[in-house]
Amino acid sequence: MKLPTLSQPAIDDEEPSVPVVVGAVIAGVFFGGVGGGVAFPTLPTLGTLLGIAPFVVGLILSVNRFTRLLLNTPAGDVLDRFGTRRPMLVGFVVQGMVPFGYVLALDPGPIPLSSASLFFISRACWGVGSAFVFVGAFTTVTHVTTSENRGKWVGYMRGGQSLGFPTGLIVGGLLTDTHGYATAFLVAGVAGLFAAVVAFLVLPNIDSDVSATTRLRDLPRVVRADVRVLGIGFANFSIRFLYAGVLLSTVVLYTQEHNIAIGALAETGVSGIVMAVSVLSMSITNLGVGRLSDSLPSRTYTVIPALGLFGLGFAVLGLLPTVMGTVVGVAIIGIGVGGTGPPLMAYLGDIAPGGDVGKLGGVYNVFGDLGSTLGPLVALPLASAVGVSGEYLLCVGFVALTMLVVVLTLDGDPTTLKQPEVLTEAD
Repeated sequence: MKLPTLSQPAIDDEEPSVPVVVGAVIAGVFFGGVGGGVAFPTLPTLGTLLGIAPFVVGLILSVNRFTRLLLNTPAGDVLDRFGTRRPMLVGFVVQGMVPFGYVLALDPGPIPLSSASLFFISRACWGVGSAFVFVGAFTTVTHVTTSENRGKWVGYMRGGQSLGFPTGLIVGGLLTDTHGYATAFLVAGVAGLFAAVVAFLVLPNIDSDVSATTRLRDLPRVVRADVRVLGIGFANFSIRFLYAGVLLSTVVLYTQEHNIAIGALAETGVSGIVMAVSVLSMSITNLGVGRLSDSLPSRTYTVIPALGLFGLGFAVLGLLPTVMGTVVGVAIIGIGVGGTGPPLMAYLGDIAPGGDVGKLGGVYNVFGDLGSTLGPLVALPLASAVGVSGEYLLCVGFVALTMLVVVLTLDGDPTTLKQPEVLTEAD
């Protein structure tokens, strides 16, 4: 039995406007990213203020990604079975409530938990909420679009998602400096709950409306059954491993290693500026590349050049360790990252059977979260061994391997995934 494709938008409510629905999704992923980003410039300094050990601070900062890694595919299964509206609303509310947990952690009072425990629980909850929001965002956009316009709207969604976290970094740093930690967390919480209200008013319930869906325990067999899923997943793993893992973990060391300064800014300030350049170029590229992929015979025609630019950016950093080389290198890397995400996600949406969109979106996020989690574990020891510039040149080779995998696994005709009969029977 073969599951239906997504040739037409699948909406079980009165037909909404796609821009309105996707706009609500963008607001959710943006403000969710803001809430996550606010914690990063504040929690490390709270470690000293509240007496939290550095190792525990590291666990607090990373636990959200770990919980999301575990919940991506179960969240996708829930979205496939019960529709997208209620699970996404729960995710939005959880993300909006998490910063209020941070406020409580500043002064636990009579609560029989330490500040560290409350921060840890809050961050873990953010990972749960973000799993439903991020996978739900992909599922919703995929279901309300067709192959003719899916890349454009996925690109817009990814643009909002990529801007949320750095906005949170900026907002968190500024508000903490001017008004204190509690105010920064409260603003993040209000922004997150505002996104939940918008979603409640706008989001329709997207139901796949199919009588069959793959059982969650059979999902690994589905992934192994078609190399295109593995190709898309490996590409996402590689990008997140190199960008969110290696580059974000080592850019400060890179500026220190080569004494790169801009005006009165030393290494830390310069690293912030160059990463802002990278995020801005990535977001702008996100907005345009999806639409471009809609107009081409194959979405891989945008993915391959984008990966080439991704590798070129690391080569520039490795060979030209100057201020100009650094800015140009990270800008090219940002363009490369932005040029891969929307086409890959749109391609996955093109080939996903109607009842498995959420689960396959969860698989995509699992690969990405695994890459961004493993990246720092590899990046810092490797930088000590070969130098940061040498590490960036090794990254070029890894990008070349990724390009080869994409060429060999992703064809130009996005036919729907073919699954064994046993995997498509309704439970």
